[in-house]
Amino acid sequence: MTGKTPIVTEMQVIPVAGYDSMEMTLSGAHGPFFTRNLVVLKDSCGHTGVGEIHGGEYTCQCLKACIPLVEGREIGRYRASLGAIHRGEKPSEEDDGEGIQTLDISKLKFVVRAEWAIECALLDLLGQFLGVPMCELLAEGKQRDQVEVLGYLFYVSDKGKTDLPYLDERESADPWFRMRRNEMLAHEQIVEQACCLQEKYGFRNFKLKGGVFEGTYEMDTVRALKKQFPLGHINIDPNGAWSLAEAVGLCKGAQDILTYVEDPCGPEAGFSSREIMAEFKNATHLPVATNMIATNWRQFYHAAALKSVDIVLADPHFWGLEGSLRMAAILNDWGLTWGSHSNNHFDITLATFAHVAAAAPGHPTALDTHWIWQDGQDLLEDAPKIRNGYLEVPKGPGLGVRLDMKKVMEANKLYNSMPSHDRDDAAAMQYLIPGWKYDSKKPCLVR
Repeated sequence: MTGKTPIVTEMQVIPVAGYDSMEMTLSGAHGPFFTRNLVVLKDSCGHTGVGEIHGGEYTCQCLKACIPLVEGREIGRYRASLGAIHRGEKPSEEDDGEGIQTLDISKLKFVVRAEWAIECALLDLLGQFLGVPMCELLAEGKQRDQVEVLGYLFYVSDKGKTDLPYLDERESADPWFRMRRNEMLAHEQIVEQACCLQEKYGFRNFKLKGGVFEGTYEMDTVRALKKQFPLGHINIDPNGAWSLAEAVGLCKGAQDILTYVEDPCGPEAGFSSREIMAEFKNATHLPVATNMIATNWRQFYHAAALKSVDIVLADPHFWGLEGSLRMAAILNDWGLTWGSHSNNHFDITLATFAHVAAAAPGHPTALDTHWIWQDGQDLLEDAPKIRNGYLEVPKGPGLGVRLDMKKVMEANKLYNSMPSHDRDDAAAMQYLIPGWKYDSKKPCLVR
């Protein structure tokens, strides 16, 4: 095979793991480890391209099945490679199409599209071949040199109540690293968390992960944050845990406190999440964001038709890099707002998000990033930095970063030492509430 662009000579799929805190969400408590899958491509010019996606065996096997459709093909024909992958896809028998409208973590793997890690790695190679940053190959090219990100705040339970191998950072010289592994459930502790994050990263905006306590308690936390940061944008994400009536009661008249509410309600009384959230918007006149009710184009059509949301957090791991930016263009044309959700991730995703957001037209909302909870576990030699509330966009060709294979293989060793590789937020909850089971309409500590 001959062509004008290099050929992919090798595709590796490397599952990796890192350490997490006991962060609380509607789905339970984060376990001591998180998992991811890396795609590492080599081409005939000697370049290495990399992509990162969610972890777990299902996603790992999906990626490995793609190897014959990637190796031996020109990087300049990456769209054809992705097209071949899409044409060969078959829905899993377990996939009911519901996605994550109720935050059922077992269904997250069906929302995440494994091939988007391949897309990233191919664009990384193409950018290196052409000598331009990856963001110049996306949408209408680079729109900004830095990307605003927010401080992602979590209630955190006491890891000492478990015998699970959570990382202990009490001896760290970094104040944030010492703090992030400790219990933080009180309002003043969340405010202290935000102050520590502002000191380290310069965040101007914050989002509180709700769905943990009763809504009244979480809104009191939001008020405490707003009092501490009167000029900051404060948001909350209960992951659809609130009923419509509760959400309206909590948020009506809260325009001076909340900048937006993310997924306040879920399906109820025979009505879909999209219908319920449209009613919430009409009742409160607050901007509404989502990463749950519009995770593919069919869902987005119905959300848009019902005017359910104002802000779509189009995670590239759900939409792909080009799909996420296609969404950004549509939202900008319609006078709506684009942003990105994130999950636990390494610095490869941080670099990827920087490039995608750098190419987004209009005025994106500050991006989510879980990186602050994983900071220090670098798999790159040159991880992008967050300073003054902004994420720097790598300037080198392609993704603009260099993989540290020694650290990658250490993370792979940790992955292989784990008894299970799929996310299970219910396991740690058993130490807090014996017999605990997930309920999409009950905050995780309310039983």
